[in-house]
Amino acid sequence: MRASQRARGEDVGIVDALLTADERRRSSSVRFDELRAEQKALGKLIPKASGDEKAELLKKAGELSAAVKAADAEQDAAAEETQQLLLQLGNLVHPAVPVGGEDDFTVLETIGTPRDFDAEGFAPKDHLELGELLGAIDTERGAKVSGSRFYYLTGIGALLEFALVNAAMAQATAAGFTPVLTPALVKPKAMEGTGFLGQAAEDVYHLDKDDLYLVGTSEVPLAAYHMDEILEADQLPRRYAGFSSCFRREAGSYGKDTRGSSGCTSSTRSRCTSTRPRRTPRPSTSGCWTGRSSG
Repeated sequence: MRASQRARGEDVGIVDALLTADERRRSSSVRFDELRAEQKALGKLIPKASGDEKAELLKKAGELSAAVKAADAEQDAAAEETQQLLLQLGNLVHPAVPVGGEDDFTVLETIGTPRDFDAEGFAPKDHLELGELLGAIDTERGAKVSGSRFYYLTGIGALLEFALVNAAMAQATAAGFTPVLTPALVKPKAMEGTGFLGQAAEDVYHLDKDDLYLVGTSEVPLAAYHMDEILEADQLPRRYAGFSSCFRREAGSYGKDTRGSSGCTSSTRSRCTSTRPRRTPRPSTSGCWTGRSSG
């Protein structure tokens, strides 16, 4: 985990803080259980006692009651601290992923021979130039209506968007996935359970009046689809291909200084997810979990 945090350029100290908090959570839980057991045992002795002995037991019971309440509060505080630190951890980085930024990539495979446009005397146009020439992208009106880096897809641009979605859904359906149009708004429990309210919290949009979140990927409502349900092993695997509008603030940082629409804060996306059975014969519990799911 430390290596993963380091590779992401994120705080490695969170791992040590998490381990310390988790140890505190474990020890406080043990302390609470011990005090509760002592309190219950004492409660059985009081009815049998009398006189000074009973008075002494009642005094001790009052002290134990206060200690149990304090231990319970300590247990809750430690559990909350542990959970908050856990949410700050990013996903584990695969060992094969190069460490660094956009310039530190590794070419895995090259298909065909890249054209030498300089040798051909040909100046290629980028996607924005082509889109505007074809009437497929309108960034000028997008900026007028919504601000910089927003756009309209028009004509063949809109048709291309629908065609790509249909192609993705057709391929997913053929592979055994069930197509799903997911909600664009979810409750905090769903957003937190899929790992988007910890280290990615600054990237999401929250509607304060409704206490709902705009999803940045259909992965969130898909992962939460069976939240708080228990699925029997013979009902698995469940495979879904989700489609939704997606909203995230981080999109505004990518491509910010480049031409094009890559920096817009909304998009549409298809996402596949699969819930597999456990290796053990007991029922599999499906729901939200801390950390992003793989699709």
